[in-house]
Amino acid sequence: MQKKQRRHWVKKWTSIFQNRRERITPWILLAPSLSGVCIFVLLPFADVVRRSFLNAVGSEFVGLKNYKSVLQNTAFELAAGNTVRFLAVCLPLLLSISLFLGLLLLRAGEKSGILKSGFLLPMAVPAGSVVLFWQLFFDKGGILNELLEQAGVRGADYMNTPKAFGVLVAVYLWKNLGYDMILWISGLLGIPDSLYEAAKMDGANGVMCFVHITCPLLLPTAFLTGILSLVNAFKVFREAYMIAGNYPHDSIYMLQNLFNNWFLKLDMQKMTAAAVMLALILGLILIGSQKIEEKWGRGM
Repeated sequence: MQKKQRRHWVKKWTSIFQNRRERITPWILLAPSLSGVCIFVLLPFADVVRRSFLNAVGSEFVGLKNYKSVLQNTAFELAAGNTVRFLAVCLPLLLSISLFLGLLLLRAGEKSGILKSGFLLPMAVPAGSVVLFWQLFFDKGGILNELLEQAGVRGADYMNTPKAFGVLVAVYLWKNLGYDMILWISGLLGIPDSLYEAAKMDGANGVMCFVHITCPLLLPTAFLTGILSLVNAFKVFREAYMIAGNYPHDSIYMLQNLFNNWFLKLDMQKMTAAAVMLALILGLILIGSQKIEEKWGRGM
């Protein structure tokens, strides 16, 4: 009996230690990354939130005064409106065009290797080279106007007119098209061919297969691609800044331009309040997208 009890207690304590070790091991492995995120991201952002409720010196509590001044600022209204407009135009275009190209390249099979490399090339080109090319192409005396004049069409000043918005959209699409296309292709490759074969045996055509098989099974990929595209849309400031400078045309004056100008002026009150509002909106979008994805996933 004593031996059995001893074995029982040994097994029990051994299982307890194993369970604890299994729980602790992931946290030990994550500790360096979590420490870096806390020190360089979470703590600075917490300080930004604190400063958004203080005056410029950072000692007197002013409540929501900084937030009101941001919302009443005409430059903020212009930048926020342009950013929302940019996202509303670019994201649907990018997602739809990249999905279409992904379907075409999958049908092309092995012949699409060179095309895939071509679409991914903009990601490997340095931003400075990209901006120089777009400046030469869209400048008032640039390549595009030269070609139009040779064809008998009058050129335009693209960077100092509302057409600058179209230039920025083109830069964003050209830069991110290949990346999104690869994401779509990875999602398409995860759909079993047996589903399409069974549907065709039941008399379904290509459009029906796309609507009833491809679209539902691509929903997780669509959410991931959409979120990454949203994040990349906020990185377009580098190209916009290098093409048009601190104060570009009003049609492409984005939130990133505004933050940069406030930073140069050391306007900490407005900058911190606007940063907190932007982070809150993006967080709500991400949480809402995740909830929708989970809901649709359960419905499938």
